[in-house]
Amino acid sequence: MFIVFEGPEGAGKTTQIRELARRLEAKHLNLVVTREPGGTPASDAIREVILNPKLEINPLTEFLLYSASRAQHVADVISPALKQGKTVISDRFYGASVAYQGYGRGLELAFIYDLTNRVTAGVNPDLVLLLDIDPEEGLKRVARRGQKDRLELADLSFHQKVRQGFLQQASDNATWVVVDASQKPETLADMIWEMVAGLLE
Repeated sequence: MFIVFEGPEGAGKTTQIRELARRLEAKHLNLVVTREPGGTPASDAIREVILNPKLEINPLTEFLLYSASRAQHVADVISPALKQGKTVISDRFYGASVAYQGYGRGLELAFIYDLTNRVTAGVNPDLVLLLDIDPEEGLKRVARRGQKDRLELADLSFHQKVRQGFLQQASDNATWVVVDASQKPETLADMIWEMVAGLLE
């Protein structure tokens, strides 16, 4: 099974991924936990460029960098793991590009989907958990963590567009589930586990 976590900045994906992984490992599942951008040495190197707050990056360049990272990630990590019967959890996948570079940056959605189809080679998540939170609240959480990356530094209107992009995808895709990320982490973890356990059964 391929599970993806998406959501605006500060939604708490890292915490929830860690908790879900712990519960799945307790069931003795063979598990791979990964992230985007990143997941391979080449993809991690691209991540350093994409998120560097000192760089100004053209929206098209940004999307192409994400796509290059994703192509390597799918080829080296996600596809092999799924073929071996492992369960894969990824912190973000192509839904993030649709939200950030499509809705947020204004790139043509048809172009994003066309290139993404080539990049992912037919790999699609079985479940996308959208941890939804008001961008203003999410950015406050991010600020409490300390130094912000290049995307986190974008203005509120950008992050509002990104959230809308996520919610639109959830509305259009049956594999997406929207979860209120403003709840207590423990409550959120229990809700997520209930959904995933149902799919496992």
